[in-house]
Amino acid sequence: MMDAGRHPNITLLTYSEVEAVSGYVGNFTARIRKRARSVKEDVCTGCGLCQEKCPTKVVDMAFEAGMGKRKAIYRPFSQAIPNIPVIDRENCRFFTQGKCKVCEKVCPAGAIDYEQQDTLMDVEVGAIVVATGFAMWDPRKLPQYSYGLSPNIITGLQFERLTSATGPTGGEILTAEGKKPERVAIIHCVGSRDEHAHLYCSRFCCMYSLKHAHQIRDKTGAQVYDFYMDMRTFGKAYEEFYVRTQDDGVVFIHGRGAEVEVLPDGRLRVKGEDADLGLVAVDVDMVILATAIEPQPDADRVASVFGLGRTPDHFFAEAHPKLRPVETATAGIFLAGCAQGPRDVPDTVAHADAAAMQVVRLFNQGEVTISPTVAVVDAVRCVGCGDCILACPYSAISRNAEAKAQVNAALCHGCGTCAATCPAGAITALHFTDEEVVAQIDGLLESLV
Repeated sequence: MMDAGRHPNITLLTYSEVEAVSGYVGNFTARIRKRARSVKEDVCTGCGLCQEKCPTKVVDMAFEAGMGKRKAIYRPFSQAIPNIPVIDRENCRFFTQGKCKVCEKVCPAGAIDYEQQDTLMDVEVGAIVVATGFAMWDPRKLPQYSYGLSPNIITGLQFERLTSATGPTGGEILTAEGKKPERVAIIHCVGSRDEHAHLYCSRFCCMYSLKHAHQIRDKTGAQVYDFYMDMRTFGKAYEEFYVRTQDDGVVFIHGRGAEVEVLPDGRLRVKGEDADLGLVAVDVDMVILATAIEPQPDADRVASVFGLGRTPDHFFAEAHPKLRPVETATAGIFLAGCAQGPRDVPDTVAHADAAAMQVVRLFNQGEVTISPTVAVVDAVRCVGCGDCILACPYSAISRNAEAKAQVNAALCHGCGTCAATCPAGAITALHFTDEEVVAQIDGLLESLV
């Protein structure tokens, strides 16, 4: 990430979002909103004094996953590039109460700017790679796991922060009472492969659950009970790690953990089923839920901005799952990583490499070949109603100076939606006119006689 920040041909626009995209392959224009940090990027030295002196602390629901706190002026994480903080205006005392200004007083570079506003910029690009990542599913939607009823029922992401040296406990695995757990339960597939949540497998949950089990055994010696439906160790050396975890003494229970009950004394009782033993129950000090992953909350907006399709699991749709796994239906727009579906780190890296190489291949072509099967508009018959503009899934139709519909051949895929929608019958698809289709049918019927 640091190398990317220093590369002369890479411009990082952090704390920014794309609001609109227009144009076509090789000639896109992206409108980007660069949000106000309330910190001057060209002046800030990243010394961190403002964060140290800020008196306001809030629970960090992003990087710390609710396991720790941050200041009202903060960097998203310690290795953030660029090393420039941002003021959380919703929690900053100056923006909420009109007083404080401690960060401005202590900043030696004079980089604090409370009057800073968002800025809009238009950037011309030849291709776009969508790499929005994923969001963690909220296990509160399945109340049988009692998430939120006990601080010792945590998600896998929260456990990651618990074991991190920069986390709230300095890397020690402790319960909410500050004690090392003696018995821990890990439940797989919470929200995955479940008709009440997501039908798909989130793929990497099995492996991070095995990692957590190994860490618990290694750091605390606690007894670990691992409830799993199926162990999907699909990657290189993954099965070997599974065997190693078994050798660590982890108790594997082949069956879904069905329920977590919070007992009156604060301990947790996990009820489930074992394929061999039937119904089982164990009392533990901590429960780790291997929750599903899902698309980002704003995936609908992103799909609308970039003209992307969605699959039944709501991730962004690729052009073809085997032959064109990083391309989308819109030429020049590519997918990378978990934006397209659940995948682990090695697969994400390979997917991102493929997307980057597709962009390089596109630029090296020098020119783009488009399909001849595109829609055309009869301007004389067009009434300018705009129904085709709303119906086009590829945003390939716009109005010209005479308020008539016009088709951008570089964006059109010849799907025929506009032709079917047009009330005036002013749109036809080249090589698929009514006369040509009827002639083909007549020729087929003649061959059968």
